[in-house]
Amino acid sequence: MSIYNIVLFVHVIGAIGYALSIGTWLLILLGFWRARRIEQVRTLIYLNDLSGPLGAGSAVLLLAAGLYLALTAWSLLTGWILVALISLLLMVPTNALLIAPRRRTLVQLAREEAPDGEISEALKQRLHDPVLWTMPQMIAALLLGLIFLMTTKPALVGSLLVMMVALVLGAASSITVSRLQRSQRQEMSAQRGYHKANAGTK
Repeated sequence: MSIYNIVLFVHVIGAIGYALSIGTWLLILLGFWRARRIEQVRTLIYLNDLSGPLGAGSAVLLLAAGLYLALTAWSLLTGWILVALISLLLMVPTNALLIAPRRRTLVQLAREEAPDGEISEALKQRLHDPVLWTMPQMIAALLLGLIFLMTTKPALVGSLLVMMVALVLGAASSITVSRLQRSQRQEMSAQRGYHKANAGTK
């Protein structure tokens, strides 16, 4: 077994781990979105504590192994490698700078809530932070594009087209979820107004 095969295996494991981390975070967000009580939110914090280190470690493996393979077996000027590396170098810092701090703040707020009861307004606002919802979906779509590049190895133009399609898919998913959230908030606001009006007439 050659060193190339071992490093390639590590690279693939890094991609799988990073994808699992992003996917788990999206599931956690979905659970947060549907949660009505703080007990439900706390149940999801355990998953968050697992997915965070998994994502960080996988990102290191993905980048380190990818750079090694690009420098030793390929060339940084190869079309799909150039596009993939630039995409990775944009995705990982974006996750670290925009998503990770918000995750920590969200988890800290959840831990500071009362042991039980309904979710506070401050936590609700954090749960509906558009960055928390938009960026993971964009990164997930781009990661799917990266996996496509790794398996098919297209030329430069094809690689750029693949990542553009991935970006469009991520944006479309983010817009769809944003509209669903807005619709749900409007329905909940209308229900609260209806209940208050009924309470006032009694």
